[in-house]
Amino acid sequence: MRIEGSRILLTGATGGLGRTIAGALHERGAHVLLSGRREEVLAEVVDALGGDRAEALPADLSSPETARDLAERAGRVDVLVANHALPASGRLDEYSVEDLDRALDVNFKAPIHLTHALLPQMLERAGGHLVFISSMAGKVASGGGSLYSATKFGLRGFATALHDELRDEGVGVTTVFPGFISGAGMWADTGLELRKGVGTRKPDDVAAAVVQGIEKNRSEIDVAPLSIRAGGWAAGVSQSAVQRIQRAAGSQDLAERMAEAQRVKR
Repeated sequence: MRIEGSRILLTGATGGLGRTIAGALHERGAHVLLSGRREEVLAEVVDALGGDRAEALPADLSSPETARDLAERAGRVDVLVANHALPASGRLDEYSVEDLDRALDVNFKAPIHLTHALLPQMLERAGGHLVFISSMAGKVASGGGSLYSATKFGLRGFATALHDELRDEGVGVTTVFPGFISGAGMWADTGLELRKGVGTRKPDDVAAAVVQGIEKNRSEIDVAPLSIRAGGWAAGVSQSAVQRIQRAAGSQDLAERMAEAQRVKR
């Protein structure tokens, strides 16, 4: 579908990736409805876009009620870009029940509730698009990331089924799978370094994937170097084999360091 002239609801708009996606969509002529928890940061994003065709809709998507309230406040939405997420890294037994539920509510349930609330209007118009920002952790599961992978695998299954379910209804569905992104986003915020040879992509690459997904109705788009994308393909054949390779490459040490760096964001 055409981005120009469309109304796009973008969640997670206060993070670095969200800002980049917002800029790319706004540049292509969209009216962007920007959502995030930090109202003052949302105002900065709107100002950076010039205040034209940009609105701030603050929301904490940690409950079904707040997700559905956001959908109602947004009004007409032609495209949903569900970009928000919590890191949810670390061993499962290190989580409190409250933090566990919050990760599930924000990362998995909120995109579903937003979709459920917005889809009827798209079906009535026989037009629209849904974009879900998952992760390569939604294709390859590793120790130290069970909760995060659960939400991202779940999002992949939800979106893939919807893509097939809505194929003749005029509503497209895309899932974007970022790997390690430098300069902005969850990985960049940790301040950690990857081992030599592990490549990254940039926020602009994620934004380009979102644009391509909307315009071409691509079901899945990986945003990662070939080596990481190959791991995702191989995991479809044998998760255990890919996990063995990852462990040999130091994945457990990296998972522990990530969990420590992201603990404050649970």
